[in-house]
Amino acid sequence: MLAITNGKLLTITQGVIEGGTLLADQGKITAIGKDLPIPEDAQVIDAAGCWVTPGLVEAHSHIGTGNEPSASGSTGDFNETSSPITPQLRVMDSFNARNMGVAETRRAGFTTCCTLPGSANLIGGTGFVFKTKEGRVVEELMVPGHEVMKFALGENPRRAFGSKDKMPKTRMGSAGLLRETLFQAKVYADAQQAAQGDPSKMPKPDFRLEPLVPVVRGQMKCRIHCHRVDDIATAIRIAEEFHLDYALEHVTEGIYIPDILADKGVTCVIGPMMTGPYKEEVWNRSLKNPARLARAGVKICLTEDNGVLTKYLPTHVGQCMAAGLEEETAFRALTIVPAELLGMADRIGSLEVGKDADIAIFDGHPFCNFTHCIHTIIEGQVYGPFWPDEN
Repeated sequence: MLAITNGKLLTITQGVIEGGTLLADQGKITAIGKDLPIPEDAQVIDAAGCWVTPGLVEAHSHIGTGNEPSASGSTGDFNETSSPITPQLRVMDSFNARNMGVAETRRAGFTTCCTLPGSANLIGGTGFVFKTKEGRVVEELMVPGHEVMKFALGENPRRAFGSKDKMPKTRMGSAGLLRETLFQAKVYADAQQAAQGDPSKMPKPDFRLEPLVPVVRGQMKCRIHCHRVDDIATAIRIAEEFHLDYALEHVTEGIYIPDILADKGVTCVIGPMMTGPYKEEVWNRSLKNPARLARAGVKICLTEDNGVLTKYLPTHVGQCMAAGLEEETAFRALTIVPAELLGMADRIGSLEVGKDADIAIFDGHPFCNFTHCIHTIIEGQVYGPFWPDEN
């Protein structure tokens, strides 16, 4: 039994409880409120003066796949640049559970993350959800059943393959090749469906197309990298042509089309917010983007799009708040909205009875750069205190 007492509890979905108490047992939240009786055998954390939130959720990361800490000249294991179409790849096969990014992200208050293939390929393969708890191998961290397919448009695929005189060399080449692949996957999936009950009519197994069957059937979400307005529009166009379940990643120039994004009802995973103009499609990055989209009614998540540097995302969210993002929206963008996007809102993203005991305790406002995460709790397992430094 775990008891967190005297804290400012940000439940996300049921308001704020000042001086509240949270009880957890066997990895689940069992009670939350004021003046709750504390069982005699409980492990007690006095959170007086602290903010207690759901464990933070990062919906778009490359944690565990970047070979961190890396040596000069080394590369990550999340971009397979031998082909622009690689849906058969699984980033879990590159995931190192002992990568430093896992522990560093946990120390920042994150309890659940989605790690994805990179954006060099038009179709990069499947990403997966994991808890940031200690583990030796990926199977000890991952949460099965929440895999997603990564797509990418814009500069990255053109640069990765056009430089090799391979398609795609242009944006129209990217769209054409993506359509062609989805068309092939749809034909393959329809043939499988038509052959149900008659194995002799089953199409020849195709290792590359098989992972796209749930995508074209709308049973697996695809996450589409797109920064510029034209790439955002192409992503929406192709997703609608093939009736895909999709979310948009980065959406740097979404600030120019908030009404369109709101009309589409698409979740936008915005970020990273604090990098320089290192390529053309991010020249128009603005800290006002999240606030502008949120005011238009767009569901937003915020991302650091990184490995070990994910730990800085909370302070970058604070910068977005300084640029107009409302506090409630900011908290939802790192808790319940990414939980919904990952299909895990029944387990994480808010402090509610019956949900996983995934909790973060901060000694100040979680999005202030003066604040420290004191404890991170994952399924009732307490990590920390992290400050003062346990070392």
